[in-house]
Amino acid sequence: MLKKTFKFLSWTILGIITFLVLYVIAMYLISKITVNSDIAQVDEKDGIPIYILSNGVHTDIVVPIVNEVKDWRNQIQFNQTQSKDSLMNFVAFGWGDKGFYLHTPEWSDLKASTALKAIFGVSSSAMHTSFHKGLAENENCKRILISKENYEKLVSYISESFNNPTNPEWIQGYSYGKKDAFYEAKGSYSLFYTCNTWANSALKAANQKASLWTVYDKGIFCHYQ
Repeated sequence: MLKKTFKFLSWTILGIITFLVLYVIAMYLISKITVNSDIAQVDEKDGIPIYILSNGVHTDIVVPIVNEVKDWRNQIQFNQTQSKDSLMNFVAFGWGDKGFYLHTPEWSDLKASTALKAIFGVSSSAMHTSFHKGLAENENCKRILISKENYEKLVSYISESFNNPTNPEWIQGYSYGKKDAFYEAKGSYSLFYTCNTWANSALKAANQKASLWTVYDKGIFCHYQ
């Protein structure tokens, strides 16, 4: 009996290790495949500026707060942030696991139960929004000019990611700072669909350069070197 148990555990451990190795290889190789590589350039006077913004792990999609296509102030309200500062020009959207977002402000706060729920896609999700006056381009912040038509598609993608697309449900009492807020969102985070997968899919929806599939931020940014 002991021998059978040991054999079962050995095969289980080997299976897990094999899966993780294949996962990492696939994650790296597939993320290098570019989609929408032939997207036409947009003139400065005709284009709408958006940004991809990373904190080194997580990617946000940053868009103008208001323009002729969309006025986000109707859904993402300044008075739902601590500062209530309305002198902002851009709003960033970042989708992710609700439990991780709300209860893990620092890596030291991460609980095993939160991580396991996120990995296996059994928890709910949230949208983190933050306001910005302006952004400076660097290796973790890339500016993109997109057409009005493609921006409309991006707006639709972001809006449909909220649990209530027309009137996002504010999660009161949670923020990372004075100019951000959380809202209920659709979908579940998993080992195959992360915050960066969501951001990458946003770029795909807007017909911009993106990875075929990625779960990490470098899989997006490698297409914007």
